[in-house]
Amino acid sequence: MGNAQQDGIGDLAATAPRAGSFVMLAGLCIMLGGAVALLALLGLQVAEPYLYGLLGVLALVGVAALFAYAVGLLRFGEQVSAPEWGEAYLNSLEDGVVLCDSDGRIVYTNPAYARMSGQPAHGELRSVARLFSADPDAADAMFRLAQAQREGRQAEEEIRLPYAVSGLVRQPHWYRVGVRPMQRVATRGEVHSIWQLRDISSERDAQENSFQELQKVINFLDHAPGGFFSVNGQGRIVYLNATLATWLGHDLASSSDGSLALSQMVHGDGAALLSSMSGEEGEVKTQSFDLDLVGRGGKTIPVRLVHQVPFGVDGMAGDSRTLVLTRLEGRQDEEALRAAEVRFARFFNNSPIAIATLSASGAVVRHNGRFLKLMQDNVQGVEGQPFATLIGGDASRGFSTALEAAKAGQGDIPPVEVSMEVEGRQRSATCYVCAIDEQDDGQEVAVVYALETTQQRALEEQFAQSQKMQAIGQLAGGVAHDFNNVLTAIIGFSDLLLASHRPTDPAFPDIMNIKQNANRAAGLVRQLLAFSRRQTLRPKELVLGDVLADLDILLNRLLGEKIELKVVHGRDLWPVMADVNQLEQVIMNLAVNARDAMPEGGEVRVLTANVDESGVAGMEQAQIVPKGDYVMIEVSDSGHGMSAQVREKIFEPFFSTKEVGKGTGLGLSTVYGIVKQTGGYIFCESKEGEGTCFRILLPRFAAPEKHLEAEKKAEPQKVADLTGSARILLVEDEEAVRAFAARALSSRGYEVFEAGSGTEALEVMEEEGGAMDLVVSDVVMPEMDGPSLLVELRKMQPDLKIIFVSGYAEEAFEKNLPAEETFNFLPKPFTLKQLATTVKEVLAE
Repeated sequence: MGNAQQDGIGDLAATAPRAGSFVMLAGLCIMLGGAVALLALLGLQVAEPYLYGLLGVLALVGVAALFAYAVGLLRFGEQVSAPEWGEAYLNSLEDGVVLCDSDGRIVYTNPAYARMSGQPAHGELRSVARLFSADPDAADAMFRLAQAQREGRQAEEEIRLPYAVSGLVRQPHWYRVGVRPMQRVATRGEVHSIWQLRDISSERDAQENSFQELQKVINFLDHAPGGFFSVNGQGRIVYLNATLATWLGHDLASSSDGSLALSQMVHGDGAALLSSMSGEEGEVKTQSFDLDLVGRGGKTIPVRLVHQVPFGVDGMAGDSRTLVLTRLEGRQDEEALRAAEVRFARFFNNSPIAIATLSASGAVVRHNGRFLKLMQDNVQGVEGQPFATLIGGDASRGFSTALEAAKAGQGDIPPVEVSMEVEGRQRSATCYVCAIDEQDDGQEVAVVYALETTQQRALEEQFAQSQKMQAIGQLAGGVAHDFNNVLTAIIGFSDLLLASHRPTDPAFPDIMNIKQNANRAAGLVRQLLAFSRRQTLRPKELVLGDVLADLDILLNRLLGEKIELKVVHGRDLWPVMADVNQLEQVIMNLAVNARDAMPEGGEVRVLTANVDESGVAGMEQAQIVPKGDYVMIEVSDSGHGMSAQVREKIFEPFFSTKEVGKGTGLGLSTVYGIVKQTGGYIFCESKEGEGTCFRILLPRFAAPEKHLEAEKKAEPQKVADLTGSARILLVEDEEAVRAFAARALSSRGYEVFEAGSGTEALEVMEEEGGAMDLVVSDVVMPEMDGPSLLVELRKMQPDLKIIFVSGYAEEAFEKNLPAEETFNFLPKPFTLKQLATTVKEVLAE
């Protein structure tokens, strides 16, 4: 690049006038020598006329040169050429300069560019476009500059980078980049472009500092304790600070654009008084006026204006600087005291904290409205009652201790937590007792500040309940997972025995009995998984009206003749995303609970409706339910209801109010788990003797365009022939499950390779050279789990098909797989037919 720079400068020098040329001198000498030699060959007589002619020409040239030198047209000695001082000028610039030819190649760069780009002066230099190519934010600006270079026009851009282009400083930098064309002087007519690069970070920092200082000054002025405004010579408000805008009730954003006139803001003839000020050219006059300003609602505010106006050419008034100070109606001490009393009463009564003063005996002397609402819910008769009687319970003893400490003048008295029942509702509060320094005839000795914590306590209890349910759910999920392995083996070997026994064999009923009881146990396990939210759901788009229509007959049979079922369908229900079988189980479980709560008969009401965002905001549980649209299912009954103590435990597993042997205690906990796993919310409202109401909120589902097509493709096709000849690798750490699955697949014609862990499975794959058609693997295994095994298997055989089997839901381990990974899933426990069918379907894909 250094040679390119020198060549470029040489080309530019060739286009300018030169001081002399050695080549021309040598040519002239050769011509004269040749002429002399030619004359010598011709002979003296023949050459004599030519010789005289040549001498005459040389004499004439010499005389002309003497005259040219005399008049100054000819100079001898060295002279600095224009390109040399031009290059010196470019090298002295602080801005980086790059000269490019018509093809965009660099022909010259000055030292400043080398310093700014962090590159050696005599080495391979990057173009300006390459310097900024690493930052995507500079792409648009560089594109516009490159376009200007191609079109031969001038352009300039300012670019911000998070670092210096030299790479030596990792701080934000601003650059001004420009390009302009340069027409070459010589006849070659090529167009060169000049790129100029300047670091303007210091300028920007100075501008930013100035802007920050200006913002600070404006902020001080806006929030000054006095008002301020500016009016122009035409009587329009051009500036209004926030303090004055608040006093007058004006919108600050729309009051400084000239739309507000001075006459609209000043009452009466005050505007004319302000406008009547006059002065000489260059004079600044200041006057004070006591006027009334008019607020947005027409209310007048007495103020004092300190009005300053500068006068320009011909005495024209400029923009004023006007300070606004409020005036009091009266200066008497009685009025000031009365205003202070009114102000205190307003603060006292409007305080969101309950406040009361107490006598030495602990009786309430005076109180604010919040205290009355907290203690008696706007019931009169609080004054004169002992505070300990109002709060009652164990908290009264703690309060008596705090009151004695206040009477003794102690500070930092610990707060007292109180709980009371007001009109059937439990309320809680934190009470702070403080001593009164100046006692009024001994009537008031302490003040109580009561901060209601009812809602906070409810949220804390809900959080604790959620934590407890999560812990129990983890335990239940772990037990269910291990139990599923046992049930898989029992059900599987029962299927193998049934395949080798005819219905007429004496052992056939016993085997069927074993399988049926194992399936019952599997149902209990599914309830545990539903409670712990680890069951496998198959959600799809549903319309709740259709689901309830299908359940109508079944619910009538389930409830019996004594109970009347009323189903109220909401209009135009939004779709939801849920597992239809699990949702039906939720509704049936709630219906069965409602039936058991009405042994003498009654009514069960099932209602559906859309609840939009505003409807959710109006619910008591608005703080728990995120904003959005939901579809509500409400199941209510007219039964005996529940107490508050029972209602707090209904969703806990194994909690039941039924007699021993008539319930497992998993019904409502299963409902809770299914609703939560679906992404919904469930709430219960119940009072003894007034029935119970369960409300379920399911999120509204917005179906993508291709959702229905994907759902149709996902529907499994029934397979009649369950035999095959593929090579299958079976990975299962439970020996009994592995033995059953291996026998089941071998009996269907498959070649089965067994592995007890993920590590052993990799060894089998290496021994067989990766020639496997399918892998059936457990998820939870020692040493290497299923997802980790799948990642390693993909390295050997990228197109390998795999089926995961697990007692957990597939969502529990799907997050541990790559985003684009595809697999099939078979939940435990599974039967022989389910295993064979799934294997056949996957191999047929």
